[in-house]
Amino acid sequence: MPRSSLTKKALATSLKRLMEKVPLNKITVQEIVDDCELNRQTFYYHFQDIFDLLGWIYTTEAVESIANYKTYTTWEDGFLKIFLYIEKNRAFCLNTLKSLGRDHLDSFLHSVSFELLMGVVNEVSKDMKVKDEDKKFIADFYTLAFIGLVIQWMKTDMREKPEVIVEKLSELVEGNFYSALKRYEKSSN
Repeated sequence: MPRSSLTKKALATSLKRLMEKVPLNKITVQEIVDDCELNRQTFYYHFQDIFDLLGWIYTTEAVESIANYKTYTTWEDGFLKIFLYIEKNRAFCLNTLKSLGRDHLDSFLHSVSFELLMGVVNEVSKDMKVKDEDKKFIADFYTLAFIGLVIQWMKTDMREKPEVIVEKLSELVEGNFYSALKRYEKSSN
């Protein structure tokens, strides 16, 4: 692993460790670098600010982990991975949700969900003539629904098991991608 990646990982680990005890808006760059025994200059060489580091954490730890789940047969596993990431990083994610970093959590959830769902929509519609804007609308609709589901789950202290939520979600959307795409195909002819 290149030295730059190791340094970023050390800064990320420190921020996550601090966020287990301290609200994000109370954490300083100095506290992060002190925790991982680096200097402020090193931090600013890699990141503009703490929110830039926060975004990097979500992107590298979670977004890349679901890259292989963008198909109709694997999307449930991709969503389960998102839930499990949040569950495993509970303090970090809840702290983000309750802070000014909420935009980073929303952005993370939107990017991973939209990309995953767009892959499913493209696969299901491969033999259909559906406008790209209609495909994006479907993916965006389900993305926003999923984000709402995740945020509500987090706000209710993550009581329900992720597997149960994904199973319910699967029941809800089973066949709906295909049906919606077929309707869009008819309306564009």
